[in-house]
Amino acid sequence: MTADSRKTELDRKDKFVAMATAKAEVDLQLSDFKPASMLVTPVHQVNRPSVPAIDYHNHLDAFEPLEVLKVMDACGIERVVNITMRTGDEALEAIDRYAAFPDRFSTMGWMDWSGVERPDFVQKTLDTFERLRERGICGMKFWKDLGLSVRDASGELLRIDDERLAPLFDKTAELGIPVMFHTADPDAFFLPIDEHNERYEELAAHPDWGFYGSHFSKDELLAQRNRVFARHPKTTFVAAHLGERGENLAYVSEMLDKYPNVSVDMSARVAELGRQPYTARAFFLRYADRILFGTDLFPEIETYRLHFRFFETDDQYFDYPSHASRQGRWNIYGIHLPQDVLRKIYRENALRLLR
Repeated sequence: MTADSRKTELDRKDKFVAMATAKAEVDLQLSDFKPASMLVTPVHQVNRPSVPAIDYHNHLDAFEPLEVLKVMDACGIERVVNITMRTGDEALEAIDRYAAFPDRFSTMGWMDWSGVERPDFVQKTLDTFERLRERGICGMKFWKDLGLSVRDASGELLRIDDERLAPLFDKTAELGIPVMFHTADPDAFFLPIDEHNERYEELAAHPDWGFYGSHFSKDELLAQRNRVFARHPKTTFVAAHLGERGENLAYVSEMLDKYPNVSVDMSARVAELGRQPYTARAFFLRYADRILFGTDLFPEIETYRLHFRFFETDDQYFDYPSHASRQGRWNIYGIHLPQDVLRKIYRENALRLLR
């Protein structure tokens, strides 16, 4: 090769590198980066569950029953438990609105902390429980504000295991209704919102969801909740969102083994389960009698069908159901559960509590 031809070749390479570099220098925000997977694997669309399903955890206050029924009928959803987030007269209105369809909806009450500083708070709450039960509620929901923001008359954070609350849990046992606990939140929500947090994008968009530096650590909050489980063996409890430890199924297993009066729902945790498919499948097989199907997501056709695909197929690396804000930058794998397990998780475990 002559000197001139060598120079021409080098110039051509330099020009190519410059063009490639220019194309790569795109002003792309991380939040706008939505890579399309290049994997080519089998896809199985599951439009309806293998047995009629009961969504044991949803919030329908903002929806009209007839609109929800259209989605339910399209997706093989037999019943939805509406956990109303309203209290007082608004709660009664919410119960009555869905009571017009008694074969398709049940309603769970929401714990009302107004007046918690008053000496008659516990007695008034017991009276409220009775009134709600007469109206047809199927359980009571205790949310994460207990332990994180609810304060007593002295201004101190009210502990979940405060003995002053013990009569409330005894009362639910007397009324024959379960207590659902949503205590704390995912582990990442209790960590700094920084470059090491795997849910950085979600928390950066919603910094008010973070509890880093909270008065009680997450471990202490769960320990307080578990002491309530132990103290009230006659009360039936549902630990929502896999007991708030979907990242650590060994912890959830230990909890279920220790407290026979506790079940879990898996609502809004398919993202956690689907990225550990081997561990998740073993967990579902072992605790098939203690896990409830729930979504805690807007009642949409695609949302339900992604749940069914996760439960019933061995598909690889697909989207998980979520709100508009995704939980993390990963995809999930199906766990292909056997029919007898699906029947329990989709329907039978919920029926046992609803009866």
